[in-house]
Amino acid sequence: MHFDIAGRKIGTGCPVYFVAEISANHRQDFNYAMRLVQAAAEAGADAVKFQTYRPDTITIKSDRPEFQVDGTIWEGTSLYDLYETAHMPWDWHEPLFKEANRLGMQAFSAPFDPTAVEFLETLDMPVWKIASSELVDIPLLRLVAKTGKPVILSTGMGTYDEIREAVDALQLAGCRDICLLKCTAAYPATIEEANLALIPKMQEDFQLPVGLSDHTLGDNVASSATALGACLIEKHFTLSRKDGGPDAAFSMEPGEFARMLGAARTAQACLGRAYYGPTDRERVSLKFRRSLYIVEDLQAGDRLSAENLRSIRPAAGLHPRHWDAVLGQKVTRSVKAGTPLQAEMLETPSVLSDKQTA
Repeated sequence: MHFDIAGRKIGTGCPVYFVAEISANHRQDFNYAMRLVQAAAEAGADAVKFQTYRPDTITIKSDRPEFQVDGTIWEGTSLYDLYETAHMPWDWHEPLFKEANRLGMQAFSAPFDPTAVEFLETLDMPVWKIASSELVDIPLLRLVAKTGKPVILSTGMGTYDEIREAVDALQLAGCRDICLLKCTAAYPATIEEANLALIPKMQEDFQLPVGLSDHTLGDNVASSATALGACLIEKHFTLSRKDGGPDAAFSMEPGEFARMLGAARTAQACLGRAYYGPTDRERVSLKFRRSLYIVEDLQAGDRLSAENLRSIRPAAGLHPRHWDAVLGQKVTRSVKAGTPLQAEMLETPSVLSDKQTA
């Protein structure tokens, strides 16, 4: 299961793709935003990701109770005021994208309404990101699908039916490259809420590559997700949590991001691939398995017994599976102690004919 971002294949058997989520950590300071892009490149990110909206394209200014934020780290503000603080000016996108590309990274953004889609299309983005809350915005999904570009779809809060509806909407509208992200839409999320067991299940249920949008603190969840097959890791990114900002409390600093990359790549390397049998380096140890050896001097006509035959290392003799078949058999010639038992030594080698003789 794979999808493609500007020629970079992502999915099973491919290196994990790391996305530094800039989000609201620009602090309304263009120079700070530029430093974030540069720091992400230095930390090893494959891409930087932004969010494209204005307060009045994502909500409306209202004093009604349902427009007030509660139960999160942003409690005490309204949705409109939060997004006024968090949104990134649209005229920053192009220079930030260019800087990311200059540094060897991809740059893309999450649109939150049709005007953002129209604007981002002018920047020739390689991929769309759909945020968890927009999972249910079927018209928005259809709109991005019609561009023909791949889509990274976060699934925080999503039920199976909601994710299925979103995937079907994208595919029916023409999108063929989709990557799902397991996401816990809590800020920050706890390790107990990560529910990483869903990653392989999502892969099976939707037959799509699956990554992780991680809002937990630290890198344990990200590296564990990689070991479960996550092909993409997205983490919020800041220069320093002490600098503040709407998302700073659950964001990674550059050194932490770099360490996460190392831990996740180690987890992926030890995951390997599912197959039975020895590895290339194990093959040299096959000769040290057990086999059947004659351990006393024998004369032609002597019978093999538990006293003169043993299963020992190394593996030059008959396989131990033949123990019962050869006990009581006569040997056809004299044999010195320490000789590996072979089929041609047996008076009746046919007892092995229905089995492997190695």
